[in-house]
Amino acid sequence: MNLTAPYYLENYIDGNLIAPLSSKFIDCVNPATAEVFAQIPDSNEQDVELAVNAAKRAFTSWSKTTTEERFTILNRIADLIDANLEELALAETNDNGKPLWLSKMVDIPRASSNFRFFATGIMHFAAESHSMTDKAINYTLRNPIGIVGCISPWNLPLYLFTWKIAPALAAGNCVIAKPSEVTPLTSFLLSKICIEAGLPAGVLNILHGNGPNCGEAIVKHKDIKAISFTGSTRAGERIASIAAPMFKKLSLELGGKNPNIIFADCDWDKMMKTTIQSSFSNQGQICLCGSRILIEESVYEKFKTEFIQRTKALKVGDPLDATSKQGAVVSKMHFDKVMGCIELAKQEGGKILCGGNAVKIEGRCENGHFIEPTIIEGLGPNCKTNAEEIFGPVVTLQSFKTEDEALQLANTSNYGLAATIWTQDISKANRLAAKVESGIVWINCWLLRDLRTAFGGVKNSGVGREGAAKPLGAYPHARRVGNLLFLSGIGSRRAEDNKIPGLELDENGNIVKYDIALETHQVMANVKAVLEASGSSWDKIVDVTVFLTNMQKDFPIYNKIYAEYFSDVQACRTTVEVKSLPTPICIELKVIAIVGE
Repeated sequence: MNLTAPYYLENYIDGNLIAPLSSKFIDCVNPATAEVFAQIPDSNEQDVELAVNAAKRAFTSWSKTTTEERFTILNRIADLIDANLEELALAETNDNGKPLWLSKMVDIPRASSNFRFFATGIMHFAAESHSMTDKAINYTLRNPIGIVGCISPWNLPLYLFTWKIAPALAAGNCVIAKPSEVTPLTSFLLSKICIEAGLPAGVLNILHGNGPNCGEAIVKHKDIKAISFTGSTRAGERIASIAAPMFKKLSLELGGKNPNIIFADCDWDKMMKTTIQSSFSNQGQICLCGSRILIEESVYEKFKTEFIQRTKALKVGDPLDATSKQGAVVSKMHFDKVMGCIELAKQEGGKILCGGNAVKIEGRCENGHFIEPTIIEGLGPNCKTNAEEIFGPVVTLQSFKTEDEALQLANTSNYGLAATIWTQDISKANRLAAKVESGIVWINCWLLRDLRTAFGGVKNSGVGREGAAKPLGAYPHARRVGNLLFLSGIGSRRAEDNKIPGLELDENGNIVKYDIALETHQVMANVKAVLEASGSSWDKIVDVTVFLTNMQKDFPIYNKIYAEYFSDVQACRTTVEVKSLPTPICIELKVIAIVGE
């Protein structure tokens, strides 16, 4: 197939490539050369309305297609992405500024993997059922939501665009998708691939344009029932303020200020090689990059010396040059932002150890937006440089003396997307991982992702989870770290009716009577259910923390029941009295268990 792009890109609506109804366009700029190489539609609410009408017509049939048919079409799209790797990678690099080798090795292969994973996953998806002995069977049906709005960022254009739309399509939804207006090229080419693959008209509609005109019109539309967004926290706040009062389902993957915690006992060579990657991959424009590097004091100077040496060796150059390790940042606007952040760090008292300057490239890239990889030290945890997301090739160094100090520094941020821990002491790693306020924690690695696990952040890094072959439904928060599963907030509500056994409340919702024995048995049943749903089992529990609201009254009864359940399990147990739990629960468990062998 011919994947060349015209100078004027078009929207993909109802199976056709069409110009924006307003006939207005936006410049598309190659950040490595600063040259305008295409024009993209400046879409607005009229284009959104056209796309929604097409999706509504398509939904009736698409939502009823067999899983085999959806698998076949989505898998065909994955095959066409693989077959056109070279063209897509070149388009991604010209649009985004990242090195061509990176587009070939990471971005485009991951895009096809997204389609293939969810195409296969829908074939194995099973409904849930719960048997009430001799009474009934309760079962759960998961139906398509309807029309889903997907808005993706500019840093990993096709990679994250497909991460959003593939699961929505696989589940039988129709999609209105908007890529970033900064990097629209590969999503336009995906339109052509979808046509070639035989995706029915109206199932996927791709609109180009900016946030205020196009993105906001998608979020506001009453017939779009769910919004999935990846981008800045500021934009996420705006989306939530519009979508929440309309009771739309929301998934917001927002900013990050991720800690990279390095202990003296780590595998040094592996840590150094990976930390260069986690600091500066894609010019630091990955939400999972470790921009705050925390180093144990005893090896701080050793780390600093070697890290500076390795960073200076990174070649900043033409993204089409196979020897370039760093390409251009995505736009002039972002270039100015990052350079402004470096200047702010100096004003706050930071010392530039390496980099900090714009880079002038000779030849075709002489006007491009290039920045040296930058290392800064001497700043405290609460300054703007360490508190606000820069999203560029800039990292800061801080030292710590103790494990508790490392944890305090890691959790200072208002963000909580990802964290990395480097140590050979697995007990230390697990202790820290359980306490770091982060949606995902890597131990002795970085960016090692299994698409079967849910992805998302805590605190200001967003709400909701994306990915995962089997959601946990109404069960509490579950988090996978390496081969360990962390379960928190396991209370005593029954899954089938959301009620607490043995509980009586007055008309004001105050507790009149509760039965700690019944609650304890229910908590244990809930733990077992979550373990099984997560691929673990009771005998693989290694640590339990029990929270009681009345230790003196409830401990003897709870302790006897606990002994029955854990008679053959050698788990470490801690029992803590707390002033309150989510009312009216009187007992709650936090569990750590092994997953797999």
